[in-house]
Amino acid sequence: MNTEKFTCVVCPIGCEVTVKGQKDNIEKITGFKCDRGKKYAKNEFLNPTRILTSTVKIKNHDLPVISVRTDKPVSKDEIFDCMKIIRNTEIEAPITMNEVIIKDINNTGVNIITTKK
Repeated sequence: MNTEKFTCVVCPIGCEVTVKGQKDNIEKITGFKCDRGKKYAKNEFLNPTRILTSTVKIKNHDLPVISVRTDKPVSKDEIFDCMKIIRNTEIEAPITMNEVIIKDINNTGVNIITTKK
């Protein structure tokens, strides 16, 4: 049985939540003060995800790079593979805010979008 501890970031309380279980099966969750903390710890244990932010090179623009992010969370296991793709991407101005520049990155169902014009 694995035991992992998480600091919940859903609210300012910052509960120390402990999860005991196997990779796909949770046996016990303790330390949460609300259902949101329990849900957060469960998700972090079973399938942790993050919004990925980065920059890509841009041609014909005032700046050499432009900020981008995922349009929804991506599995932590996919972050480094996604970054390899982002690192090798170069776009050309003009662009619009929230424009999809990489669709379905690494077959995750997640898009990379611009955060500025």
